Amino acid sequence: MIPSTSLARYESHTPATHPELAARVRKLGRILRPTPLVQIWTKPISLFVKLEYANPFGSLKDRTAYGILLGAVERGDVGPSSTIVESSSGNFAIAMASLCRLVGLRFVAVVDPTISPLYLAQLKLLCHDVQMVTERDPTGGFLKSRLSRVESLCASLPNVYWPNQYTNTDGADVHYRYTGAEICDALERLDYVFVPVSSSGTIVGISRKVKERFPRARIVAVDSHGSVIFGGEPKPRHIPGMGSSISPSLLQHALIDRVVHVEEADAAAACHHLLAEHGLFVGGSAGSTFSAVQREAERIVSESSDAVAVFICADRGAPYLTTVYDRGWNAQVFGGSP
Repeated sequence: MIPSTSLARYESHTPATHPELAARVRKLGRILRPTPLVQIWTKPISLFVKLEYANPFGSLKDRTAYGILLGAVERGDVGPSSTIVESSSGNFAIAMASLCRLVGLRFVAVVDPTISPLYLAQLKLLCHDVQMVTERDPTGGFLKSRLSRVESLCASLPNVYWPNQYTNTDGADVHYRYTGAEICDALERLDYVFVPVSSSGTIVGISRKVKERFPRARIVAVDSHGSVIFGGEPKPRHIPGMGSSISPSLLQHALIDRVVHVEEADAAAACHHLLAEHGLFVGGSAGSTFSAVQREAERIVSESSDAVAVFICADRGAPYLTTVYDRGWNAQVFGGSP
């Protein structure tokens, strides 16, 4: 378990190894303002969506990257001459690259061909270097190939720091402190929280805060078919930012009541539904998570006719315009339109 006392480092007055850099990173904490919690259903359940795309760089990974960078700088793992190297499907790289640029640090992003062209172009503007891996790993994905490239870079570059968001508890702690707390503070009652799972920091932080404040609330982890996070059979996946080719060690700290796997075709259809019916232009993982809500709604109503639920929207739909929101792409990949 991750003890709540681990959060004390965010308010620690222990002198940092590099005080000027630490002060610059702490100031960036001001940009992590509360994100909106918007109600989109009143029946069959009361359903709210947490719009993490309102973060300054466009996704919930802004918070993950900030927590990891702050922890690394305050411990002295990162200094003014450090180079940060990380594997990412897009959002974490954008967030960390933006933060590093603001405080004068070098960042190298390791990505793969599934990354949005929009994100790739943005990373080339922000990063010291962007490295693309093109060979799929034995699971059919690219994550293990990306991680192998990261390890190679760590062995060849001087003063390297690898955040390793799949194991780093700083990324979970920041979602406990911010995202989870904001959800709990906004509601008098909470019965279900649906959280998309990839590197696992988000669900660890949110689940621990929600269970602390609403002990009877149920945490529903949402994963993609083809992901191996919860032991499923691996297969190629087409929507980045959701699922994983590995089961992150960080996941052991999450408090999960139920796991729902969603087909990517259903995730795409849910994205189109959210845009058409609610005006929400969301990314693929939010589509997956909303699809899980749709599937589970009848069961939830059978247990409680006035249940209150929240689902997490990680990012906006713009990076998915050429995939999830393109009917030709849907026809090619899934054999039909959403």
